Amino acid sequence: MIADLRQEGSLKALFPKVRGDALDAVFLNTSGGLTGGDRMRIEAEAGAGAHVVLSSQAAERGYRAHPGEVAEVDVSLNVADGGRIDWMPQETILFDRAAVSRRMHVHLEGDAHAMLVEPLVLGRRAMGETVRSVLFRDQWRVRRDGQLVFADAIRLEGDAVELMAGNATGQGAGALATILLAGPAAVERYARLAPQGTSGASLIADDLLLVRLLARDGFDLRAQMIPVLTALADVPVPRVWRL
Repeated sequence: MIADLRQEGSLKALFPKVRGDALDAVFLNTSGGLTGGDRMRIEAEAGAGAHVVLSSQAAERGYRAHPGEVAEVDVSLNVADGGRIDWMPQETILFDRAAVSRRMHVHLEGDAHAMLVEPLVLGRRAMGETVRSVLFRDQWRVRRDGQLVFADAIRLEGDAVELMAGNATGQGAGALATILLAGPAAVERYARLAPQGTSGASLIADDLLLVRLLARDGFDLRAQMIPVLTALADVPVPRVWRL
């Protein structure tokens, strides 16, 4: 049941047929992408016992920005005790000279669960695209009962090919993803990942599981992500991912 809904500007929400007890919400940026100066804000809340799955209708695109202008995306997720939110947007594709700053704040109460997924593609390899200049910042903060339990930040600035070439960065990858499962189920779900061949999985705490994926391109990244998400989620991967 949707208790409250507000949408404005180019950001819209769609609600496909519910699968089981989860509420599927699919957001759509009708402007077609992000460029310097754009501002996007998403807020979602799951009440006690509620399960919300948030995904995007298509891949988001970060287009060339004018010098000094940065697109900003703010995501705020609040989950009550006993609730769950799965944040599962499709890829963000960054084109040459894109400038995007993204911030995610997650507030959990009690034994609330959240699964956060953010895939990133640096140009479309099949289209011959090379990202030689990019500014991308991605900051995550997760709090449980007001206490900071997870903080992460990614910053890419400059030639993306060179930045991702190092052994300590991307080993030549053109796509990457960060996946975090926060909640009491993290320990049990970690055991499911052993046969998946993920780039890296860490059980940071009994209720925090972090997965990092690196891939040659967006196609290979999805091939890695879908088995991982299937192992971690309580519901199937959103249908929009398979269209």
